Amino acid sequence: MKRFMVICSLELRLFARDFFSFFFTLVFPILMLLLFGGIYGNTPVYDGADMRMMDISVPAYSVMVTGVTGLMSLPLTLAGYKEKKIYKRFDATPIGKKSILSAQILVNFLMTLAGISILIIAGKLLYNIQINGSFLSVVASILLSIAAMFSMGFFFTAICQDLKSTSLLCYLFYFIMLFLSGATMPDMLFPDTMKHISGFLPMTYAVDLVQGTFAGDSVSLHGKELLILGILTVICTAAGAVSYRKKDWT
Repeated sequence: MKRFMVICSLELRLFARDFFSFFFTLVFPILMLLLFGGIYGNTPVYDGADMRMMDISVPAYSVMVTGVTGLMSLPLTLAGYKEKKIYKRFDATPIGKKSILSAQILVNFLMTLAGISILIIAGKLLYNIQINGSFLSVVASILLSIAAMFSMGFFFTAICQDLKSTSLLCYLFYFIMLFLSGATMPDMLFPDTMKHISGFLPMTYAVDLVQGTFAGDSVSLHGKELLILGILTVICTAAGAVSYRKKDWT
């Protein structure tokens, strides 16, 4: 356990030194909150709507954080270590590669929770956002969203040949989903064509689920979102694990 904690401490330092991961996990969502909060305030999404802009933006930005760590930080770190044969070196030591893999997942998970927590606190202090859902429902929706994004990132790392191809795939999927899933702007403002496209993106269902639980819905009311994200998590994790074993890259 002591060795594992030392590895986690080192991985945490490396995360903090990585400007991209640190900035887009902890700082960028706050800037988005300030930007759109300054433009719209916490006013109704449209005339006559019950939902207020910041009340639905904060949970959407929370999913954005899971996308940064799950589709950018974690997979690119894994791909970089894999390309440099770092896992093979650790596998030849008593520590083993599983410890460093677990440490990377744990650090990214904790930083995801930190980013979401800071975002929620800022939303509450600056715009008095309302969280009507129960604590357990909100946490469950966030954890499932994290699992889905992390599993996708793991899968992309497993099927790509090197860091360059992993980066290309992760950047492509992340930015497409970022702008078309409702993670930046409410999807209810999208034209019909964009709404149709968003229906094919996993992040759309994560946004809908987290927004729903923040608004007061029970997790059980979002059966479609639970099913899609759950299946995605299982398939990507299993397929990624099989690909790793076959290619023996770690």
